[in-house]
Amino acid sequence: MKTNITGNLYIVPTPIGNYDDISQRAIKILKQVDYILSEDTRKTGILLKKYNITNRLNSYYEFNEKKKSNTILNHLQQGKNIALVSDAGTPLINDPGYRIIELCRRKDNNIRIIPLSGPCAAILALSASGLATNRFCYEGFLSKKHNKRIRRLEQLKLEYRTIILYESKYRILNCLYDIQNIFGKDRYVVIAKDLTKKWEQIYGNTIGKIIDWIKSDKNRLKGEIVLIIQGNKNITNNINMSKILPIIKILKKDLSTKKVINIISHIYSIRKNILYQIMLTDI
Repeated sequence: MKTNITGNLYIVPTPIGNYDDISQRAIKILKQVDYILSEDTRKTGILLKKYNITNRLNSYYEFNEKKKSNTILNHLQQGKNIALVSDAGTPLINDPGYRIIELCRRKDNNIRIIPLSGPCAAILALSASGLATNRFCYEGFLSKKHNKRIRRLEQLKLEYRTIILYESKYRILNCLYDIQNIFGKDRYVVIAKDLTKKWEQIYGNTIGKIIDWIKSDKNRLKGEIVLIIQGNKNITNNINMSKILPIIKILKKDLSTKKVINIISHIYSIRKNILYQIMLTDI
C-alpha cells in the first residue's frame, strides 16, 4: 500500500443512513491505513464494529482541526497512510477536513490525496428532486442568525440555478418561513429527510404547501433535512443564455465586470442586477 515516500490521505465517504451503502473499497482502505481521522469517534466506531474494522480512531472535528492538522501532516510526511471520515456522507461537505487538505495540497508537501466515491446527501436529494440538475449551487447550512439568513436569501432570490440547502430540524420551519417571505409562497421546493433510512421521505410542492405538510405531522420535524429549491425562472425565461454567455466571456477578458454589465445591458435591454447575478454564477 505504501508506494510513496510520503503517505497517502484517503477521503472516505461513509453511509448517511443505510450501512449497506458503504463500498468494498472504503472497507478495505479503513482496514489498511495506519489510522482513521473521525469527526465523531463514537458514530464511526459503530460503523467500524459492524464491518469488523479494528483500526485506531483519532478525533478530528471543527474545534481541534486547526490544532491537529500540522501533526497529521507530519505523520503523512513520515509515510503513514491516513483515512479521513465524517459523521456520515462525503467528508468536507459541511464537515471538517479543509485545513488538512489545504496543507497537503501545497506543492512542497507532496502528499497524495485519494478521494473515494460514495454517499452525499445533497446529490442524492438533487437526483430525486425532479428539479434541474444540469446547473445547481450548494449553499450548505444558512446562518443560525436570523438577520444573516435573511441577507443570504435576499442574495439568492435572483439565483436561477437549483439551490441546495441543509437545515437542522430545530430551524427548518423558521428557514422555510424566511424562504417563503423572500422567494414567494409559490416557489417550488423539495424536502428530503432521512435519506437511505427506513423512514426516508421526499416531498415536493410549493413552499406554502411544504410548510403545511411539515406542520401537519410533528414527526416531519425530525431527522436530517435537505432542501432543494427551484431556481428563479423569471430571471432567464426571456434571456438567450446561449448567445449572451459567450459574449460576456469574451468581453470579460479585457473589461471590468461593471463595463461588461453596462454593455450587455445596453445591447440586450437586460436589467443590470440580473446580469450581475449571471456573471457571479456562470463566468
